Amino acid sequence: MLTSLKIDNFTLIDQLELSLQPGLNVLTGETGAGKSIILDAIDTVLGGKASGRLVRTGEKKALIEATFNAPPSVAEWLTANDIPLNGDGLRCSRELTTGRGSVRSRSRLNDVVVKKNQLDELRRLLVEITAQGQTVQLGSLDAQRDWLDGFAGSQHLRQRQVVANAYAAAVEAQQALERRRRAEQQRQQQLDLFEYHAQDLSGANLQDADELDRLKQEHQRLSHSVELQKQSYDAYQILYESDGSFDSCSDLLGRVEQLLGSMQRFDEQVTPMLDLVSDAMAQVEEAGRQINAYGENLETDPARLADVEDRMSYLKQLCRKYGRELPDLIEYYQEIQVALEALNGDGQSIETLETEHEQTQATLAEECTKLTKLRKKAAKRLESQLVEELKPLAMERVKFKAELRSAEPQSHGADVVEFLFSPNPGEPLQPLTETASGGEMSRFLLAFKACFTKVDSIGTLIFDEIDVGVSGRVAQTIAEKLYQLSQNRQVLCVTHQPLVAAMADAHFHVDKQVVANGKKKTGERTVVRVTDLDATARREELAQLAGGRSHQEGIAFAESLLAQAATIRQD
Repeated sequence: MLTSLKIDNFTLIDQLELSLQPGLNVLTGETGAGKSIILDAIDTVLGGKASGRLVRTGEKKALIEATFNAPPSVAEWLTANDIPLNGDGLRCSRELTTGRGSVRSRSRLNDVVVKKNQLDELRRLLVEITAQGQTVQLGSLDAQRDWLDGFAGSQHLRQRQVVANAYAAAVEAQQALERRRRAEQQRQQQLDLFEYHAQDLSGANLQDADELDRLKQEHQRLSHSVELQKQSYDAYQILYESDGSFDSCSDLLGRVEQLLGSMQRFDEQVTPMLDLVSDAMAQVEEAGRQINAYGENLETDPARLADVEDRMSYLKQLCRKYGRELPDLIEYYQEIQVALEALNGDGQSIETLETEHEQTQATLAEECTKLTKLRKKAAKRLESQLVEELKPLAMERVKFKAELRSAEPQSHGADVVEFLFSPNPGEPLQPLTETASGGEMSRFLLAFKACFTKVDSIGTLIFDEIDVGVSGRVAQTIAEKLYQLSQNRQVLCVTHQPLVAAMADAHFHVDKQVVANGKKKTGERTVVRVTDLDATARREELAQLAGGRSHQEGIAFAESLLAQAATIRQD
């Protein structure tokens, strides 16, 4: 039950605190007085769409707080979502902040910040808002199916979830089969291509990513072997053994070594220098021997040179053919070997996937059949209960049918649900929105919600001008029906009907007032005010709602309505 509502800077409301009562609460006032703003605030605090226009002009922030009694179902939800209990109360708040052409929103439950999807879940446990504008929704076959499922109860909803799971499995199986079929169409083409590439590259003996570099070096050596031999011989002579036309480096170092040896006899300081020359002598001799061996081992090998050139040419041709450098070409060869293994592997065959697809389709059909049976039972109950609820609303001979037609299985089952309606004897059943008048639709919505109160645990029912388009006896029956609903639920109703207002347990008057602009201290602002009416003010309000009478007649009529309402309550 909604116990209190606090609103700051929301559209035309600057500040408002409203305490609501159990039973039937009504809001009355002139058209455009701001009654719907109160309902908009309740919708917004429970996760309704937010926009910058909801923040009062000239302000940066709007705040709405709604306090509810928390029944067991709500307490369980709070515990499951790690939100602390606040005694037996639940405080919902939402803050809207404008800036740079947008609006930021933050919602809290008992001071814990929550997300919109959490609010959507909680809202279904707390409040149900019904407006005559829901006739558009009533024309939706999807909405009609969902309402029938909601009316059917928890077992029905569990079966609907089973159908949704079966549908998801069937869709996945179908997609897997289609992917496999597409893959099969492409498999042979890929297989041929990869096999050709694999055969082409397997003969190339591609193993060393640096092979081309090594071949280039070998090619350089083989193609310049004569020059290398001559140059190595010249280097050897210079370093170690000349032909007598000049002194070799080894000869020169030998003479220096002799001189330093003679000097060492007279001065020990020469010893380190002698060691350096001796070391240099040894290194020169070693270098000479290695250069000599290198030159002697060099041979001209035209056959090997031709082989190297052929191999280099072949590798370069392969690289150009596949558009890759040699390291990348080796990697590609390894990849297609893996791909060939996969293409020739033991993956799921089309036959296996077809069997799985058929099985999931059969399971889906079976579960849809179960759901259809449950829907038919629920449809019978809804038809019976709705007609009974409509009879007291001056629709004694109305006919209603929740018709089920077969359809392709979907996540919600294999049924099209359509509400058919005939308000007058002798007239055929037709789609609800095509045959019901505005007043009949109002009564239908009220009766429809009355049926749902028997299967759900929502604590607060809100009706926004559900009685528009009716008068006289019909208005009286709507008033009595709202009062009956309020015996087990809190009901909040926006109305223009004095017959409905007279039945209220709590009566609030909504109006617009022009006040001085407190911020600028100049000019005026329009604000919405809500007044909790006492007995005297309530008679005045009922007289105003009745209209068309003198003041005394209006007061007398209001008193008669209140007396009649008291009698109905007592009965």
